[in-house]
Amino acid sequence: MTEHERNRKPYDNVLQTIGWTPLIRLTRVTKGIVTPVYGKAEFFNPGGSVKDRIGLPIIEAAVRSGALKPGGTIVEGTSGNTGVGLALAAALMGYKCIFTMPDKMSQEKVRLLKAFGAEVIITPTAVPPDHPDNYVMMAKRIAKETPNAVFANQFYNEANPDAHFASTGPELWEQTSGKITHFVGAAGTGGTLTGTGRYLKSKNPKVQIVGGDPQGSILAEHWRSQGANTVEGAPYKVEGIGQDKVPGTLDMSVIDEYQAVSDRDAFAMARRLTREEGMFVGGSSGLITHVALNVARRVNDPNALVVTFLCDTGERYLSKLYNDEWMRENQMLDSEKSTLGQLLGAKTGDTPLVVSTAAGATVRQALRLMSLHDVSQLPVMDGSNCVGSVSEGVLTSKGLEDSKVLDRSVGDVMDGPFPVVDDGQTVDSVVKLVSKSNPAVLVRRDGVIAGILTRSDLLHFLMAR
Repeated sequence: MTEHERNRKPYDNVLQTIGWTPLIRLTRVTKGIVTPVYGKAEFFNPGGSVKDRIGLPIIEAAVRSGALKPGGTIVEGTSGNTGVGLALAAALMGYKCIFTMPDKMSQEKVRLLKAFGAEVIITPTAVPPDHPDNYVMMAKRIAKETPNAVFANQFYNEANPDAHFASTGPELWEQTSGKITHFVGAAGTGGTLTGTGRYLKSKNPKVQIVGGDPQGSILAEHWRSQGANTVEGAPYKVEGIGQDKVPGTLDMSVIDEYQAVSDRDAFAMARRLTREEGMFVGGSSGLITHVALNVARRVNDPNALVVTFLCDTGERYLSKLYNDEWMRENQMLDSEKSTLGQLLGAKTGDTPLVVSTAAGATVRQALRLMSLHDVSQLPVMDGSNCVGSVSEGVLTSKGLEDSKVLDRSVGDVMDGPFPVVDDGQTVDSVVKLVSKSNPAVLVRRDGVIAGILTRSDLLHFLMAR
């Protein structure tokens, strides 16, 4: 079925809609890059991810071997998406599913698997790969102890890379008319990189297969050292890719380059793909695209063609990378850089933006002005220049000590002038300017004083943020 024929006729079941996902050119995040970059939009699969491609082949292989019999149970350790792919096929074929999943995975994935009728068992993330509580080890044990059950074994099951050799690779070759020069993916099981890479290289050995890896995974370093360096994994937040153990379905010889990427860069790119390209994707897609853009910049050739892999939908990560609070808690989102002009524009109420007095006014007049407008300090202005300042607390204290002060001029008792800052400066950059002895700043726009921001204004802003 070609892309032009797709969806023109009805399907017999949802499994027939898996594959032939669109290849879409990226035009916003690639600004300034001459090498064309396209995204393989796997979130168009019915289960929302690339793992839909391997669910049915794994089940069919188990049935052919006799390991899975009618009414049996499929057991797998999964980061979520493979579970969905298996559950999708199992729902139509009459099998039950039990999935183990590390506790770092999003709640959206857990609820999704349960929606398909699967039993989900959560395991600790921070355990070694051979620990009994590791999600893969626990899945193996459950499969062994459950009657008429089969362990899907995506990390060592050749049906996994074979599915990509049979579908993903041919699709990319046809969609690019054989012009693809670089395929960028990432390994969780390694099935996508291995199967797609093998196919593309069988068509053109010059096609470069590039892997992206989360910082904390061991795969990139294992590839660089050709297994000579023994490294231990470290925690990372990106889901579904990276490992602390090399999977059997990952053929390192297919890969021509490996790059490690931080969680922060991966999530930032995922959010950019959503906001700038209109492609709602997860963190692994952001990581792979970050690598793809690095490759495209380096290649710098309008005749090359880089394909990045967009693994799954961002709907699985609404509680994580698309949750600003979660991102800030994990130090992966900078605070918004609001300007003084924006803060000034957000001030509400009937008080004028600048209430000031003159050096020749009396203290009595200054106090009445503050009372009228319910402010506690005034800049003392000489035309457009701030020459001093007065505060309600100081003037009240002096007036109570000596009532004659009330009729003295403001110029005789005023304190130093407030700092004057441009409206384009960020709020964070001027916070340190305000203090007990300096309770406000004047904001200048186009050479004219446009308003005043007090310690209270700045504190309320910081509390709201």
